[in-house]
Amino acid sequence: MANSTISLRSLLEKEKLNGINFLDWFRNLRIVLKQERKEYVIEEPVPNDPGANVSRADKDKFKKHMDDMVDVGCLILATMTPELQKQHEDMVAYEMIQNLKEIYEGQARQERYETSKALFQCKNE
Repeated sequence: MANSTISLRSLLEKEKLNGINFLDWFRNLRIVLKQERKEYVIEEPVPNDPGANVSRADKDKFKKHMDDMVDVGCLILATMTPELQKQHEDMVAYEMIQNLKEIYEGQARQERYETSKALFQCKNE
């Protein structure tokens, strides 16, 4: 593993996902995965097994996706609080992210709205 990978992963190790910090954590996760060329794992559902009657290239592509999915899933779990780990440990990386977005993006949107509303009120006073 290259030194640049280690230093970027430290972004995620600084503060574990606890729910409140979802947007910052998710932004850092995307940065790390982009650098590792594995961002596709959280953006694409798990592919279907291509079966036996496909080309070697298709088999290799499927195996790479499955291997990357395990790596990313472990990284995600390792950067969560124990409570969130328990809730997500039986999911693959894509499912974890979809679930976390469902839970926390609405909450984050509400917080942004409240902040904007407060700033607007201050500006008008």
